[in-house]
Amino acid sequence: MERTKPVDILLVEDNEGDVFLTKKAFMKAKVANDIRVASDGEVAMNMLHRKEGYANAPRPDIVLLDINLPKKDGKQVLAEMKQDEELRRIPVVILTSSRAEQDVLKSYDLHASSYIVKPPSLERLHDVVTAIENFWFSVVILPEH
Repeated sequence: MERTKPVDILLVEDNEGDVFLTKKAFMKAKVANDIRVASDGEVAMNMLHRKEGYANAPRPDIVLLDINLPKKDGKQVLAEMKQDEELRRIPVVILTSSRAEQDVLKSYDLHASSYIVKPPSLERLHDVVTAIENFWFSVVILPEH
């Protein structure tokens, strides 16, 4: 199924290097997208709720969420999203450096769509982004906003 519009991605990541690499990997994968970045959990929730200066923020098709964030961590963001009737259907892919089993279990308990450990290189990150693209943007039917 071919998409007619770019994918709106909300990348919730506080590490500027990881933001740069993720954006670069999406460019290399040639995924037609609009990536918006929230550098902490509070900003992410403001963007999702369209408040605090984000009144015109588009509703993302997917959220790529780091767990270790300042102000409000990724698990708190995920829990709030899945408790909110307007946000709960947005797929949330955990994209984090944590391999801790308790983080994996808690993320799935909170209804994460998937859990991916950030790879150590741009080449591997490109592979992850390609897999995300192939699954979430080519195979899966995402809900309309």
